[in-house]
Amino acid sequence: MNHREIPLDPGLYLVSTPIGNARDITLRALDVLASADLIAAEDTRTARKLMEIHGLVTKGRAMLAYHDHSGAAARDKVVGAIAGGQSVAYVSEAGTPLLADPGFRLARAVRDAGQAVWAVPGASALLAALAVAGLPTDQFHFAGFLPNAETARRAALSALRDQAGTVVLYESPKRLAALVADIATTMGPGREVVVCRELTKRFEERLSGPAEDLARRLAEHSVKGECVVLIAPGREEKADDDAVRAALVNAMETMRVKDAATAVAGAMGRPRREVYQMALALKDEPE
Repeated sequence: MNHREIPLDPGLYLVSTPIGNARDITLRALDVLASADLIAAEDTRTARKLMEIHGLVTKGRAMLAYHDHSGAAARDKVVGAIAGGQSVAYVSEAGTPLLADPGFRLARAVRDAGQAVWAVPGASALLAALAVAGLPTDQFHFAGFLPNAETARRAALSALRDQAGTVVLYESPKRLAALVADIATTMGPGREVVVCRELTKRFEERLSGPAEDLARRLAEHSVKGECVVLIAPGREEKADDDAVRAALVNAMETMRVKDAATAVAGAMGRPRREVYQMALALKDEPE
């Protein structure tokens, strides 16, 4: 066995777990899981299975479910356990807790109580995707999951358009094609996008290309598995009037004139007032 029981100080240990390959767990994570007095988990079944794979047993230790819908009572149990001198290990379903995963309110409650919080680093879909995507890594902005509703999602993308570094998003396979299509609309059809799917698993895959082309490919072929979407930094290029008009015609097929002008202006680096006037002119043109 690659773990050992070790003495742990009272406090909350945020334990990173594998994102697909069970062997991507650290020796220290195994030590903490073997030794903690209480184990809190986003999904206790997943946590038990991971522990069983690595030969860990609970030995009568309590397991507490803590997820997005957990309230103050669950947090109070953890704070109370630590106040009583216990060590608590917290694991999300996969990856690093708090990064688009539950745990923020729990960690904050522990800190607010004057108790210790430690990170036990390990696997992260965010970092794994950045490492293999081929986009700049010197600066990046992690935005997690964007809103499900199209209008809200496009507004969020417009706000991210001018980020200096690579933008990293998480998305479900069901909404992936719509997300990439919205990237093409709000950030420009030529913005480079990389999709990393099933990272560290048997069918790991990377798809890349200009947003418009990639959106078309994804619309024709469904994908499975959780995805990380990376968007290349924008270039300081001013689109000519013909390109702006073409983008407006496309955007106005599914958006109001006002919204289309806002999206295209943001995607193409042109003043919104100027683009709005062009949109109004296109609307008034005879069919």
